[in-house]
Amino acid sequence: MTRSTTSPETLPATPPPAPLLHHVGIQTRDLANCVAWYRDFFGCAEKWSLAEFSELTHSRLPGIRQLTEVKVGDLRFHLFDRDEDQPDLPGGNKTQFQHVCLAVASPEDLKAWRDRWLALHESGRYHFAADEQPTDIVTDADGVQSCYVMDVNGLEFELTYVPGADR
Repeated sequence: MTRSTTSPETLPATPPPAPLLHHVGIQTRDLANCVAWYRDFFGCAEKWSLAEFSELTHSRLPGIRQLTEVKVGDLRFHLFDRDEDQPDLPGGNKTQFQHVCLAVASPEDLKAWRDRWLALHESGRYHFAADEQPTDIVTDADGVQSCYVMDVNGLEFELTYVPGADR
């Protein structure tokens, strides 16, 4: 590992420009099911796929087999699978992240996303790792509205509407 030669005393007072979210990486056990769900729920389009990876990628994700980028607007998901039945893999061979929060433009959009999830779930076209329904839409003391939905892997998305505030 390369160590920084910058000491706390010489650290610039201002950090570099804030990074932008490029993608969310999602490990799955069923890539085709996952790609289909992200296409149908978010409206993502497949942009590219890889089946050959760098030495760095193999060192971080041993057993990686395929990665597919799906995208809608500026939102990208990197969906990938790894060889099965290898619990010794870093992070294990499991789906990973606690939740990702995505902002919506209005309370009506929030309801539309929740309704869309329900319709896709009821269609029977997908195998869900957890049969957990979306939460009700709740409003906190600041007027922020949120609901939580699970993807086909059991990973949680928070969908939120923040009225007029940068929060």
